[in-house]
Amino acid sequence: MSGSTKTMGVLTVISLVVITGYTVALGSNGWLWFAWVVLGLVTLGMLASKPT
Repeated sequence: MSGSTKTMGVLTVISLVVITGYTVALGSNGWLWFAWVVLGLVTLGMLASKPT
């Protein structure tokens, strides 16, 4: 796994924790969850396209 893919994975997990905390404290925000899903899909795309 390349460094950039690891970084994207870490950012995805950290953003999940932050968005979950935001949701618990202030209520749900659909745009935040949508952005997290997009970030997750980009991360999965990077994993799928890694050189073999």
